[in-house]
Amino acid sequence: MKVCCLLGHPVGHSMSAVMHNAAFEELGLDYRYELWDTEPERLEEAVDRLRKPRMRGANVTIPHKVSVMELMDAVEVGASKIGAVNTIVNDGGVLTGYNTDVTGVERSLEEAGVDPGGMAAVMVGAGGAAKAIGYYLSTLVESLTIINRTKSKAEELASYLSGLPECAASVSARSLNREVLADAMVHADLLVNATSLGMKPDVDTTPVDGSLLKSGLVVVEAVYNPLKTRLVREAEEVGATAIGGLSMLVHQGAQAFELWTGLEAPTGLMFEAARRTLEGAGR
Repeated sequence: MKVCCLLGHPVGHSMSAVMHNAAFEELGLDYRYELWDTEPERLEEAVDRLRKPRMRGANVTIPHKVSVMELMDAVEVGASKIGAVNTIVNDGGVLTGYNTDVTGVERSLEEAGVDPGGMAAVMVGAGGAAKAIGYYLSTLVESLTIINRTKSKAEELASYLSGLPECAASVSARSLNREVLADAMVHADLLVNATSLGMKPDVDTTPVDGSLLKSGLVVVEAVYNPLKTRLVREAEEVGATAIGGLSMLVHQGAQAFELWTGLEAPTGLMFEAARRTLEGAGR
């Protein structure tokens, strides 16, 4: 049996095992997916375990997407440009890091019929998920405002994206507070939550107050547990197009599945398996 896992802390909320094990079973593969709750000081030890013959690879989530890069034997070009790894493949003890988060956000927008080209985008967060989403958006949107509690991290990401030859956007950084959000949202076409705000059990939190949302806005949520975060609910209430985090999770997971197995992922089945579990947990 081959084993894949999720490296993160915490991981108890994750739907990755649900959707991947459903996919492995559907295709009759002798694979199993496990959740490895890995504190930062134990990351190197966990990565070393991935080199064992039975291990095929891993997904990587908060807070390891950036720090895990230096533990790889090789990093795929896209992940290197993004500056974060969310998928690892083990080939005979050699670990290669990839980033499938870009695929996640790209396909989520496509499914919703949204073309971000020329939009004014606001992204809250500057961590591992924000690096991938920011990279993708910076190649398409007209402007990208990165808002983060630690302004220096937002400035670092904005400076990096602005320096890439493929960057088509005017990229800026600001501190996270209500006044800044209110100002940024006036002209925004697209809002992205690339933080963990609103994740279970803190379901009453939101990165952007509902009073700042508007009809016609596109809201992309990275959080998928609960299935509908407060941000998604309030976006729908004002007539905005709200894209929940589950779509992004499933599409990035599908690409990881294909990297591990070489087979086309049963994306619809993965989505339904995770959705049913989340709906059951919400009752």
